Amino acid sequence: MLTRRFPSLSATLAGAALFCVAMSAQAREYSVSTVLSADFPWGQAAEKWAELVEERSDGRITLRVYPNSQLVSGDQTREFSAMRQGLIDMAVGSTINWSPQVPELNLFSLPFLMPDAEAVDAITGGQAGEMVFEAIESRGVMPLAWGENGFRELSNSKLPIDSPDDLDGLKIRVVGSPLFQDTFTALGANPTQMSWADAKPALTTGAVDGQENPLSVFDVARIDQVGQKYLTLWHYMNDPLIFAVNQRVWQQLPEEDRELLRQAAIDAGQWEIEMSRAQKDERLEAIKSRGVEVIELDEAQRQAFIDATQSVYEAWTPEIGQALVEAAKQAVESR
Repeated sequence: MLTRRFPSLSATLAGAALFCVAMSAQAREYSVSTVLSADFPWGQAAEKWAELVEERSDGRITLRVYPNSQLVSGDQTREFSAMRQGLIDMAVGSTINWSPQVPELNLFSLPFLMPDAEAVDAITGGQAGEMVFEAIESRGVMPLAWGENGFRELSNSKLPIDSPDDLDGLKIRVVGSPLFQDTFTALGANPTQMSWADAKPALTTGAVDGQENPLSVFDVARIDQVGQKYLTLWHYMNDPLIFAVNQRVWQQLPEEDRELLRQAAIDAGQWEIEMSRAQKDERLEAIKSRGVEVIELDEAQRQAFIDATQSVYEAWTPEIGQALVEAAKQAVESR
């Protein structure tokens, strides 16, 4: 008669413990910073990245998204530095917010460089986009993919704006970038830098007359409720988003996980770009239905704004890099 041998309880427990150790060693969680929540396409892009990574890694890799700049105490301009230092593992960030540490990112804030979505794609998908990614990587952060916060449009509480003269003396809230200050100064406005937390009360009280943001932000944040009755679609700049990882984190990952993270970022970015652009008409109709007057510029009107901001190019091209600016212009012209 054969005697069946069963492992002892202690051996079984030891094996289970070793299995758990092995599994925990493989499972990893990383922080992902983003400025906006999942109420906005920006936050949705980060959530989509996390979802795809979780799914494709069978749960081995978890990306925990921290919206509203909470990992940098609300100071979104510190996000890149915090990621470079390893305080943040990953981010879906804005070219505007990262430009203080990566001057080349000011390319996308040059006024009226990109007239349409095809121009944006020509830059990000071509030589200029590669040069921007090289600049980011050289500063200790690995860029993986592009997303899109969109074209920034101009709103105000005073009058319909369709020429530079209409901006004369208007107090416009801008983000904390000297390039934005220079652009609105060139247009005759009075640019006022303040955080978004301070901007909404300032718009409500009339301490500032206007602001500039993508349509998605205007719509979701209900900027029309703080006196912004006029919205000019002038497409004066576009703010691509960038999916990125701290270099040390990246170097510690096995090659297959790097590729998984990169491809998931590419797919999440493309998903978010397509979604954002598809929602444009619907958002515009929603904004109009709330009583906002929408002004669309014709070619001659837009050219007047281009002419008025030429001095900004002369001042900022050396900071951004002549070769990069020329590569971007060539991409736009040949799109």
